Amino acid sequence: MKALLVDDHALFRDGFTLLMGQRFPEVELIGAADIGEAGLALAAHPDIELILLDLGLPDSQGLSSLQRLQARASDVPVVVMSADERPETILAAIDQGAAGFVPKTARLAEIEGALRIVLDGGTYLPAGIYRNLAPVQSAGLDPARLRDARFEALGLSPRQIDVLRLLVLGRSTKLISRELDLAESTVKTHLLALFRKLDVNSRTQAIVAAARLGLTFDL
Repeated sequence: MKALLVDDHALFRDGFTLLMGQRFPEVELIGAADIGEAGLALAAHPDIELILLDLGLPDSQGLSSLQRLQARASDVPVVVMSADERPETILAAIDQGAAGFVPKTARLAEIEGALRIVLDGGTYLPAGIYRNLAPVQSAGLDPARLRDARFEALGLSPRQIDVLRLLVLGRSTKLISRELDLAESTVKTHLLALFRKLDVNSRTQAIVAAARLGLTFDL
């Protein structure tokens, strides 16, 4: 498969290309220094299946970079790789439709794990962001009972809770199917039901919504 890395730092592009070549030999990585070059690369390589995007570029800054790329390749998942790790930046990127967010300060093992999740069709968010999104819990309340009450209020079945837990862990539909011993079509049915109950349209939005509602799991 082909992936596009959009970053204006040549040293980072070279280093990341080396990493991809060593850990993901099946991926051909194409580099671009800005949105303009990215547009040319997408036109020349219509079979690009993944975009890795830095938000700070010479010809575009912040979420406008994500929006411009999505306008050119709406069906290609975009993973944001940024030095801006503020929760509001991460959430804004996810709300805008990013398939994942990987901090540039992440260790090599985390970057590799994140890319494996995304390449397998899953969703990746930085470690700890799920807990950071959870609502503040009042003192004296039993966490387990509160969690169960929230699941019950949403009308989630035990199997839907299992699917949501694995979704939060970044598992793809295929891996959820394998771990729960379910047909992929059944997993997709559960996912659609979860999206409806959480009032969202995507896997990443479901993860964020679950965190904001305080739906906790033994991760």
